[in-house]
Amino acid sequence: MMFLLFIELLELNWKKNYLVYDFLYQISLSLKANSMLNLYELIKDGLYYNKFVVDENIFVEYSCPLEDEQFGIFSQSDFLVHVLSGKKTWESMEGSWTAEAGQTLYLKKGANMIKQFFEDDFCMLAFFISDDLIKEAVNDVIGKVALSNITCKDNFKATALNSNVFLEGFFQSMLLYFSEKETPTDYLLKLKLKELLANIICSNENPELVNYFKVVADKGKPSLMQIMEQNFCFNLKLEEFAKLTNRSLSTFKRDFQQYYNTTPGKWLTTKRLECASKLIQNNFSNITQIAYKCGFEDVSHFSKAFKSHFGVAPSEYARVNC
Repeated sequence: MMFLLFIELLELNWKKNYLVYDFLYQISLSLKANSMLNLYELIKDGLYYNKFVVDENIFVEYSCPLEDEQFGIFSQSDFLVHVLSGKKTWESMEGSWTAEAGQTLYLKKGANMIKQFFEDDFCMLAFFISDDLIKEAVNDVIGKVALSNITCKDNFKATALNSNVFLEGFFQSMLLYFSEKETPTDYLLKLKLKELLANIICSNENPELVNYFKVVADKGKPSLMQIMEQNFCFNLKLEEFAKLTNRSLSTFKRDFQQYYNTTPGKWLTTKRLECASKLIQNNFSNITQIAYKCGFEDVSHFSKAFKSHFGVAPSEYARVNC
């Protein structure tokens, strides 16, 4: 009996280690290709995580296994993170947000550079929340509860949430769910998320986030222009930009042409080069770092595109303009 139990434990440990190694291998392929990690799909499709998935919404208890000091991620879904231990920074074109143990962030769908700190092991609860669920929560509340100072703004990117008794209670209840062997029903999990959103909306503690929820509820699809302006400097493929805007690739290209009267590829190259020229003029950093900062895959491609657009190589442009 003891021998059989020992064998079962060995098999369980082997399976767990295999999942971890396979997970790290998949991530390493993306990092070596200088690509952004799709955090949403990585967690949804991966077997490594302690998670619940309900429709397009994900609940996950997450410990980061990566040892890279900095790497890029993106998500086609908004997500809320509550840090249990450790510390991490999310950086975008609009700014940076750092959260450590006991703190909570809400991040809009899009790309971020992640900066890691290794003083303590990092662990967090994360909740990927679909636009449809946000719309349901807002529509459930609007007209039934008096909301003050609601103005529609479309430039929201991320915010730290002010903690309160309800939020703490919500996170504690989710930790209990993750520790139980029996999985909660989809109905109960969805209700928990709607309850979370409703409490954020009804409180007066996070008005910027409530404004953003109202914008999401009022629109059919995410703003293509806003998504592009907030994420053009990240090394994302067109298919990934399409996911961020909740469109198929063909619909994304058609809508993009209508908005900008050009193709996504040409627009991205021009925006990235204009961004690079400003960084060079401000003596931001060396040419290699500027190329990666502006979303180019390699320095050679950046230099050729820059010379074609401005008539001179980046190094010559820097010598003349700095």
